[in-house]
Amino acid sequence: MATITVKNIPTELYERLKIAAQAHRRSVNSEIIVCIEQAVTAQPVEPEATLALARKLRQLTHTAPTTDAEFNRAKAAGRP
Repeated sequence: MATITVKNIPTELYERLKIAAQAHRRSVNSEIIVCIEQAVTAQPVEPEATLALARKLRQLTHTAPTTDAEFNRAKAAGRP
């Protein structure tokens, strides 16, 4: 297995990595490996497929429009 050294990691980034590692119950090293795996195996975005899905969802929900006022009331109801 290869070993790499990453230098000059900004303090804020390292702190976020530590928090993420704790949340996922991993070491910082394991968290970095997961982040790298996700970055290099990310699927490219297909705009046409995304638009097709958005259009389909719009068709499914067009009979129940929500006003801004209703939306804001629903958001506020979910907050303490």
